[in-house]
Amino acid sequence: MNDFRIRFAGVTKDYGSISVIDNLSLDIKEGEFVSLLGPSGSGKTTLLMMLAGFETVTGGDIIVNGVIVNDLPPHKRDMGVVFQNYALFPHMTVGENVGFPLRMRGINRTEIKKRVARALDMVQLSAQCDRRPTQLSGGQQQRVALARALVFEPRVVLMDEPLGALDKQLREQMQLDIRALHNRLGLTIVFVTHDQSEALTMSDRIAVFNKGKIEQIGSPREIYDRPQTRFVAEFIGETNLLEGRLVSIDGERADVVLEGGVKISVSSSGLSVGQNVLVSVRPERLTLIDSVNKVNSLPVRMVDAVYQGDHLRAELAGENLTLTARLCRSAPERSTGTQVVAYFDPRDCWMIAS
Repeated sequence: MNDFRIRFAGVTKDYGSISVIDNLSLDIKEGEFVSLLGPSGSGKTTLLMMLAGFETVTGGDIIVNGVIVNDLPPHKRDMGVVFQNYALFPHMTVGENVGFPLRMRGINRTEIKKRVARALDMVQLSAQCDRRPTQLSGGQQQRVALARALVFEPRVVLMDEPLGALDKQLREQMQLDIRALHNRLGLTIVFVTHDQSEALTMSDRIAVFNKGKIEQIGSPREIYDRPQTRFVAEFIGETNLLEGRLVSIDGERADVVLEGGVKISVSSSGLSVGQNVLVSVRPERLTLIDSVNKVNSLPVRMVDAVYQGDHLRAELAGENLTLTARLCRSAPERSTGTQVVAYFDPRDCWMIAS
């Protein structure tokens, strides 16, 4: 047996003539935290529900530890599931909610009490055991749902946008809490989200979904710094895309002529001379200088500058291009209309096929 715990092998999901998942293959190793990231309707939740057993597979196989589970009912897959709306029973106490999966499995009361206490301790809610869900905050309810998913010690935990209903500060704290729990318990977690920042913060790997296919899968750093398609570059965070043509390659360095005729140097990325390309430059990689005195210096004017607390957001315009820069808050103030030069290092950009 190989070391993959979960394998999607050519999985397809159709609703009549509409294909939601299109011949998708993906391997997830034991102990990984993998996020399925994409816009609404891209197929990520459908794939998760097929893994959980709540949706049927039209074609292909879902394999867990070498066993095809396509026809296995949800309660026999040994997977904990945390839904977006938590799905807690309002008439039950926190402890009863957490113990529900154990009662359904015929576990005796003494063992249930012990496991519930352990699960609530994991999510730091032991003191709320006898409360009702309506007496808890949104973050506490989310942790109850997580404890219920963990209480029967599943091999895999599936999470379908579980933080979507929380406010920003609580959501960011819960991201770190879930990540810490994953590291401590060595769980395999498959996490669905449309929030790019959430995926970057929590994941070992990210699978970027678009129209039922995976556009790219890799570590957060690979996905952010080395996007392989225009969709990934634009969907993950914010980026500047410069259109041009690849005119030369010299080892790890390549030259691109932009639409306005300006030549820039970029990191070589396996493309061929003569190809039309897009150069992705993240806003935080741009700096403003006063004169064109080095490679990749683009004359621009300041269109707008917005103070956003930890950084300044600058909107810039030049010949045949518009740029966004995220500058250090201590950067010199420049008024609207000021002529400046936008600079980026050749190592701080990435070239993709147009």
